[in-house]
Amino acid sequence: MTQEKQKVRKAVFPAAGLGTRFLPATKAQPKEMLPVVDKPIIQYAMEEALQSGVETMIIVTGRGKVAIEDHFDVSFELEQLLRDRGKTELLRQVRSLTERVQVAYVRQKEALGLGHAIYTARPLIENEPFAVLLSDDLMQTERPCIGQLIDVYDTYQSSVVAIQQVPHEDTSRYGIIRAERVVDDRFPGELYRILDMVEKPAVDKAPSDLAILGRYVLTPQIWDKIGKTTPGSIGEIQITDAMRALLAEQPIYGYRFEGKRHDAGEKLGYLKATVEMGLSHPEVGAAFREYLKSQQF
Repeated sequence: MTQEKQKVRKAVFPAAGLGTRFLPATKAQPKEMLPVVDKPIIQYAMEEALQSGVETMIIVTGRGKVAIEDHFDVSFELEQLLRDRGKTELLRQVRSLTERVQVAYVRQKEALGLGHAIYTARPLIENEPFAVLLSDDLMQTERPCIGQLIDVYDTYQSSVVAIQQVPHEDTSRYGIIRAERVVDDRFPGELYRILDMVEKPAVDKAPSDLAILGRYVLTPQIWDKIGKTTPGSIGEIQITDAMRALLAEQPIYGYRFEGKRHDAGEKLGYLKATVEMGLSHPEVGAAFREYLKSQQF
């Protein structure tokens, strides 16, 4: 009897980090709530998942992250004010996400790494495949990046991660894969079968220049591997180490997706994201482009 294929219905959004790269702005505000044009960066990731057919969003929070929960909750006072003032378009924008998404929250009590953050969501997922989206990686694509990965998962029923070629001197900042190309004309991007991976290798030991980015689709077998992963040198449980253990039992794929990624987790990348997202914004993009043309840089 053929086993029924499982769909990716849930997504995890790790959001318990302290955001130290953006201090003092993040002293009292979660970094995930920093705006890019008119939306906080976590909302871009959540909309990406929603557009890809994900039904339940699981946000992993920590101390001082109440603003995230408030943002995705209904604000009766604000909505009534907008309604009374006839601000129907603003009201539609405020309500558009809260009406469409189902959000659950779990708490990561200690900052023990990305692998541990994902593991805290296990009780809400258990034996299902699931997506992971890191909002620091802001994707600018025609088709949602996580949707592209879900397409690969649906075909191969295996874990798949987003990858991108990076300058060789930057390989020590990422999880880096060693992989072989898979020719599959069903996908417009480049598909690879991962042979090995290492978290933040020394530049002279990097197995390639293909880096894992903040989009994953993982099979439920990852739970056992995360649970058995020991903390690394800085006391954190890395998801890369758990995936490397999973490689011994089942294939994992890397997909070089179509589109652009902005590293909104550091200042320069955040500024670049703001400019490029601003230029493509339907309301202010044209005027912003003219403004930039008028400046003498």
